[in-house]
Amino acid sequence: MSAFHSICVFCGSRAGARPSYAEAAKAFGQAIADEGWRLVYGAGDVGLMGEVARAAQASGARTMGVIPIHLMAREKGKRDLSQLVITEDMHERKKVMFMNSDAIVVLPGGAGSLDEFFEVLTWRQIGLHKKPIFLLDTEGYWQPLASLARHVVAEGFAENSMLDYYSTVPDVPALVTALRKALS
Repeated sequence: MSAFHSICVFCGSRAGARPSYAEAAKAFGQAIADEGWRLVYGAGDVGLMGEVARAAQASGARTMGVIPIHLMAREKGKRDLSQLVITEDMHERKKVMFMNSDAIVVLPGGAGSLDEFFEVLTWRQIGLHKKPIFLLDTEGYWQPLASLARHVVAEGFAENSMLDYYSTVPDVPALVTALRKALS
């Protein structure tokens, strides 16, 4: 068991088109428990959010869910978490999740996950934090985003250092190894 660390997971409220996305979410939830870390996530019981949370809980991990009041029904807010925080809006949700974590992991997801990634990346870029940010690149899901980030730099809209503010990892074992190193 490692020192107590909290891992913020941003991910889809849908399962996605490939079974491998849900498999990776479950494996990461299990890994969070195995490492003795706490899961901090969006409190939903649907999609990849539900997969990672149920796997973490089933294996004994502490869980903190943060959800805005207007999404409690839509995302089937889990009430059986170690801690549940209900916020007024999405912005407050992201802030509470971020403030209660030591590292950020982004699993495949849609516009919300992209918003969450870009917000924490921007905060890192302007010097508001130094928390590690990881993209779990299940089946190459994040490769178009990595290409876009390189394009943004090549076109002069960001310094090359922006590319160093996050890491892309191919699978859960590599993610766990990277997190252990970053949190030590």
